[in-house]
Amino acid sequence: MSVAWGTPSRERRVLKAGHSSIAVTLPKPWAEAMNLRPGDLIVFDQNDDGTLYLKPAPTPGTTVSIAPYLVQARSFDTPGLLERLVVGAYRVGHDAIEIRTEEPLAPERAEELLQAARGLLGVSVVAQEPTRVVLQNFIDPSKYGLPQLVQRMKMILVAFLEESEAVLTDRARSRRLTGLTEESKKVLALLVRQLFLASRDWSLARRIGSPDPRQLLEWRVVVQALEDLGGLLAEIAGELNREPATLREAREVLGPVLGELKEQLKAVVETLMRPSLAASCESHADLARLVDTARGAPRRLKGPARRNGALAAAVALQRASVCLAGLGEVALDRAVAAGNETILLAVP
Repeated sequence: MSVAWGTPSRERRVLKAGHSSIAVTLPKPWAEAMNLRPGDLIVFDQNDDGTLYLKPAPTPGTTVSIAPYLVQARSFDTPGLLERLVVGAYRVGHDAIEIRTEEPLAPERAEELLQAARGLLGVSVVAQEPTRVVLQNFIDPSKYGLPQLVQRMKMILVAFLEESEAVLTDRARSRRLTGLTEESKKVLALLVRQLFLASRDWSLARRIGSPDPRQLLEWRVVVQALEDLGGLLAEIAGELNREPATLREAREVLGPVLGELKEQLKAVVETLMRPSLAASCESHADLARLVDTARGAPRRLKGPARRNGALAAAVALQRASVCLAGLGEVALDRAVAAGNETILLAVP
């Protein structure tokens, strides 16, 4: 439901109510949208800064519907479709997902559903029949804070970079890339799920690290940047892992860029989690230099160094540095919004 707020005043005068109580009226559009009537109950939560969050109290005797999200079709023949539907339902907050078909699921489609469950944190198959499969999520969303999940994603991204560095140095294949890719997808799906749930429950938003609901949009930008970085860093590692024994000439060009990208990734996430104007400004300058260096990397690869995945990795490194610089802009905005520092910048 969408509510047209119009342009009512955001100020409300405190009124005397009874001998020693005071009261404030509620905006009429909100009350109508919530179907509130005189005598209805409202529950509220108080934030640390004194703000209050209001919502109608549950009606006595009612229960919250736990009907699963139902996907029904005559048959599912397109590979990958079922997995994507399950992932999508999980990401937008559904706890139970039921797949029904008129024709029995082919063995490969049934395996696809099992694979989808294995790829999502907290999800298990709780019922499996030839024409019906039910998946259930058992995660308590209040136990997974946004900052902690972002830190976990940072560790995965750093691991991708370290694997790429090891491939360049040792010129031997990495065996961790598949596991890192799977873990990255799990954490990102849970991050998106947490944001969807928090957007519908302000109390949950505060418990998982977003005390102001308006910050959820900022968190979504952060998560999207981390998702883009994850794809690019997996691509870099995959390209270098193709024929690592032939990468000797590329090490001198790509090694320093990988190392600097790793350090700047750590710095950006640190300033995201602990906003600091001075640290954000320093990181902003470092990221600008990193982008310039990464943009020149493909041109510095010569002869054999441009083959066997090295050139593709260099191009992906360039894109990853730009993506990280965008995340650095968010960190700088967050530091400015905190408004608790004054710094002096030297003017050339």
